Amino acid sequence: MIGIAVVGYGYWGPNLVRNIAEIPDARVVYVCDLAKERLANVKLRYPAIEITDDFEEILRDPRVDAVAIATPVSTHFPLAMKAMMAGKHVFVEKPMASTAEEARRMVEEAARRKLVLAVDHTFVHTGAVRKMREIVENGLGEIYYYDSVRVNLGLFQHDVSVIWDLAVHDLSIMDYVLPEKPVAVSATGMSHVAGEPENIAYLTLFFESKLIAHIHVNWLAPVKVRRTLVGGSGKMIVYDDLEASEKIKVYDKGITLNGNPQKNGEKVYQMLVGYRTGDMYAPQLDMTEALGRELRQFVECIDTNGQPIADGQAGLRVVRILEAATQSLAQRGRVIELEQQRRIA
Repeated sequence: MIGIAVVGYGYWGPNLVRNIAEIPDARVVYVCDLAKERLANVKLRYPAIEITDDFEEILRDPRVDAVAIATPVSTHFPLAMKAMMAGKHVFVEKPMASTAEEARRMVEEAARRKLVLAVDHTFVHTGAVRKMREIVENGLGEIYYYDSVRVNLGLFQHDVSVIWDLAVHDLSIMDYVLPEKPVAVSATGMSHVAGEPENIAYLTLFFESKLIAHIHVNWLAPVKVRRTLVGGSGKMIVYDDLEASEKIKVYDKGITLNGNPQKNGEKVYQMLVGYRTGDMYAPQLDMTEALGRELRQFVECIDTNGQPIADGQAGLRVVRILEAATQSLAQRGRVIELEQQRRIA
C-alpha cells in the first residue's frame, strides 16, 4: 500500500484526493494546506485522512511514500526538492517548475535517488489524446502542421502569464503526440491590464523538418474554444475537447503535389496541386477519467520502478519551451533557439 500526502487543497487538490482514494494500492495519509478552513473540509469529508499545515511533518512520517504537490508554481521546486531529499516520490502539478534550471535539478535529484518524478500533464492520459498519438503514428503520413487554439474569458492569473497557464496544456499534448521535438520558438503577446502578465499570446514552434506548430492562447475571448488540428500528407485530425462524444474526427483529406517543369523562354517550375477528399470518421475513445489513470500509473511506477509517460524529462522539455517563449515575448517575437536556451539554462 503506497501512502501519499497531498500538498495543497485548493482548486486541484480535492481531485487528487478523490482519485487517490479510489486506487486499491494507495491511500491518502495526509492533506497539507496552510488554510485551516480547507483542512476542516478535508476532515469533514474524509475523517480517516490526517490534516496538517506543517510540510515537515509529512517528510518525517515513514508512512508517506510519495507527495502529490498542487500548490502555486513558484513553490513546486522547493517542495519537490525537500520531498525527494527525504526519500519521497513526487507527483507535481504543471508546469513542474518556474525555470528550466529548477526543472533540470528536479530531474537530476530524482535520478540520483532513484525516485519516481511524475508531472501532471493530465491531457496525455485522456482517451482523445492517446488516440490522436496512435493515429499520428500509424496513418497520418508526413506531418505538416500542428495548430491549437485554447481561449476563454478568464480566469486571470496574477503570478504567471497566459502562456504558463494555458499553453502548457497544448505544449504537453504536442510533446506527447508529435514524433519530433521543436528546435526553436517565437512568441508574441500583450497585457491589457496594467502591471499584470500577458493575457493573450501566439506561439510558433519550428522543427528540423517542414513541420510547424502554432498555439493561440487568450484570457479575453468571448467564447471558450479548445480545438487542435494536426495535418498530415495522409490524413488530418480535428480534436475538439469541448465535444461531448466525438472529440476526435479524422478526415481523409489532403493535397497531392506534382512538379511540372515547363520551358517558356526561361525555365519556370509550375507546381500542380491536386486535392483529395475522402471520408470522415470519429473513432471510439476510452472515457476513463484521465487524472485517475495518471495517478494509477504513478502508483504502479513506484511499485515496479517504472517510468511514467509524463516523467520529469517531459516536464523539463515543456518548461524549456515556456521559458524560451517568455524570452521571445519580451523581445517582440525574436526566435529563440531551444538548444541555445537549454545551454543557458
